[in-house]
Amino acid sequence: MVPGSLGQGGFMGRTVLVTGAARQLAGRFLRRLVKEPDVERVIGVDAVPPDRLPGRAESFRFVRADLRQPSIVAVLAQHAVDTVVHLDVHATAGPHGGGRAAVKEINVLGTLQLLGACQKIPTLRRVVVASSTLVYGNSPRDPAVADETSRLAAPAGGGFAQDVVEIEGYLRGFARRCPDVAVTVLRLAHVLGPGAEGPLAAYFRLPVLPTVFGFDPRLQFVHEQDAVDVLCRAVRGQGRGALAPGTYNVAGDGVLLLSQAARRLGRPTVPVARPLTPWLGPGLRALGVHGLSGELFRTLTHGRVVRTDALRAATGGPLEYTTAEAFADFAAVHGPGLLPPALLGRAVERAEEALRRG
Repeated sequence: MVPGSLGQGGFMGRTVLVTGAARQLAGRFLRRLVKEPDVERVIGVDAVPPDRLPGRAESFRFVRADLRQPSIVAVLAQHAVDTVVHLDVHATAGPHGGGRAAVKEINVLGTLQLLGACQKIPTLRRVVVASSTLVYGNSPRDPAVADETSRLAAPAGGGFAQDVVEIEGYLRGFARRCPDVAVTVLRLAHVLGPGAEGPLAAYFRLPVLPTVFGFDPRLQFVHEQDAVDVLCRAVRGQGRGALAPGTYNVAGDGVLLLSQAARRLGRPTVPVARPLTPWLGPGLRALGVHGLSGELFRTLTHGRVVRTDALRAATGGPLEYTTAEAFADFAAVHGPGLLPPALLGRAVERAEEALRRG
């Protein structure tokens, strides 16, 4: 069957290109995507090869390419790609290496180059992009609970939040220029799970958690398995279990306070004065702890909570994992820390009993 030809329930024999193939979440998604019945071929693209290939040679091919280079047009055209899933949008450098400037180039310039290439491909029918709930900002002036219609608020200091706001702006322009291409934007909460990457996962793996003095932010998580499931639904686009084009917040039900998360991990916390938080990331990097930044501690000041009504309506129910369950799955692998919750609970009970007797 010709790639992209229309069959019952959607595009059959499809060719899907996935960027950021060397990343952990992309690897999980690719291993799931090659098993999708209506996907004939999967093309993984990254500047570095993945640690393991997700499927057989006839169903998966890895192409080493830098999105910032014009060669991505040839890759899309050669394989007659009909669906692009852009996962090469990240807060940290990861396997690419480099500092903040390199990350911004990959995120913003890479996306701009990719979308420019997509405009030139006549077989293209669908674009799915992984964004972030950080587009809603994290200042005290931003809404306590945001939905997809809330104003996007990139911080003045730039960083990853500024990147995703710019990326979504480019996507809106692309959608106007290419009305025949279905565009889906998934604003993911912090992704957690046993093998999760990312700044917050790196933060929770610290033996002692620095916190912002006087603040206990509300946090939301999405389990990596749920993130992969939503991505697959967005790729299907049509038929049962599919996700229609549009913009969706993706987060598990409920919230956790940072203090609750620390106790469940068994990690002690050390409050740090807010003016000092911009130097926490560089200070930790000097000690060999990578993946953290001052931007992360801005998130850990006020937190960010989003509504997921649109996703729930589109999929017919909530995600499989709540925020608390996603964190528990992470904690089962990366905890308990120096203060195991059971031991800490018994100590608190003994202290309360001593106070009552006194």
